[in-house]
Parts: sequence; C-alpha cells; structure tokens
Amino acid sequence: MNPVDRYLQHLAAERRLSPHTVAAYRRDLASLARLADGKPLAELGVADIRGAIVKLRGQNLAATSVARQLSSWRGFYAFACRRLGHADNPCLGLRPPKAAKALPDILSPDACAQLLQNGSAAESGDALQARDRAMFELFYSSGLRLAELTGLDLGDLDLQSGEAQVTGKGRKTRVVPVGRQALAALAAWLPLRLALARDTAALFVGRNGSRLTPRSVQLRLVRWARQAGLSQHVHPHMLRHAFATHVLQSSGDLRAVQEMLGHASISTTQVYTHLDWQHLAKVYDQAHPRARKKP
Repeated sequence: MNPVDRYLQHLAAERRLSPHTVAAYRRDLASLARLADGKPLAELGVADIRGAIVKLRGQNLAATSVARQLSSWRGFYAFACRRLGHADNPCLGLRPPKAAKALPDILSPDACAQLLQNGSAAESGDALQARDRAMFELFYSSGLRLAELTGLDLGDLDLQSGEAQVTGKGRKTRVVPVGRQALAALAAWLPLRLALARDTAALFVGRNGSRLTPRSVQLRLVRWARQAGLSQHVHPHMLRHAFATHVLQSSGDLRAVQEMLGHASISTTQVYTHLDWQHLAKVYDQAHPRARKKP
C-alpha cells in the first residue's frame, strides 16, 4: 500500500473522519502530485511545496482554498514522519496566503428602524409579537450575540438601572446598557411572559413555555424582516453588527464598543472601523463635487 493510501486509511479507520472528508484529503494530495510534475511525494522538499503554492495562486484559486490544501499536505507529511519513517515535513514553516477578511453584513439605521417598527402590533396584546419586539430591540440596543440573548434569565435584567448582565464566550460576564426603546418593549413583554413561562427562569420563552432556542429566534427574525418589507436577508448577528457600527459612527469610541461587545481583543472590534470607512466613503461619493460622476 502506498503512503497516500495508508494515510487515507488512517484518516478513515483511526481518526474516523467522514468519507466526504477523506475524499477531500485524497483530492488535495492528488493536486500536490500534479503540481509536482510527477515527482514522488516522498522526495518533495520545501522548495517544491513553495512552488506548488505559487502554481495554485497562479490559477487564481482563493486564498482559503490554498490554505486548505496546504493543511492537507502538512497533515500527510506529519503522518509520514511519525509512522512511515519520513525524514522531515517539507510543509513546516510555510504559511498559507492571507485571506481577505470578509466584512460583516449590516443593516442601515433606516433598515433597523423599519424592522423594529414592525413590532407596533405588539401593543395589541399578542404575547409572541411582544416577545419578538423585546428580543430584537434588545439585540440592537445592546449588541448581544444570539447565544447571549437566548441565555438571558429574568434575574439578569434590571429595568430600573437600564442594564443587563450577559454571559458571553468563555462564561465571561459583562454588563451592557439597555436603551429606552428596548426597556419599553421588555416592560410590555414581561407581564405577557407570565402566562407562557413553565418553571423556567428564561427571559424569552416559546409558545410551549420553555426557553427559546437560537433557531427559533433566527426564524422569527426572518419572518419579521419579510413582514417589514426588507429586501435583504436578515440574521440575528446583523443586529449585533448594526449596533457596533452605528455606535462607532456616532461616538468614535472603539474601546467602549469593544467592552459592550465583549471582545477579548480590540483587534476583533477593529473590523467595524472598516465598516465605518465604507459609510464615510459612500457619503463622500454621493456628496463631494469632485467625487460625483459627470452625467
């Protein structure tokens, strides 16, 4: 059995990877063999692997695809060194090309207002409408993650002080401000929640009285966006992105946005400075006499 087949057998039998994943490794190693122009994989050195990467980039392959192939090659050579007596791993020390970070999709302030105004029907006493409006107002007001929202308990909310205690990644807690509109929506929801809740401390519950699931929130938001007449697909994280971008555009305080989002590193929050620049560039293109296209 040749080294590649032994590695693939190892992936399937010992690591119990799915047939689909094993097939992907097979394709990546076959790709390396082609790029090496028939030179045996056991004889490839660092220069050969670097040349293969250059060829892949010359095919206009996405940086993420190149990185995936390099990862497959590195795994094969690590196995060959460990189990087949191969001298060294020619992929060590080679870094994949950096992929451009995709900027998150956001909603404009007008789109957020259009979405949240859809909740006016909540005043009719419809418990689920009131719950949804409270959820989405809180999302946008406080920049929560989806899991943070569904994990909130009644005791985490303080309507008097206008704050909520949130448990984020790594079980770290933080206190976030809750805006005026969100407080009003929550105050409307809480009396109606009493008729639905069944022995749970959850702030947001479903029709059956148990804690609302993240999937349920996603589906309700899609429905709300459709009812509000928004043309773009809306998902919960877009409200978090919108919160961060709109606060940053208004205040310019990146550190404060970092604290409210619960980011461990400010570099994570800096993506919103790029979104802010997109906003400024759009305004410039529309307003500056030298930027406008001639008719």
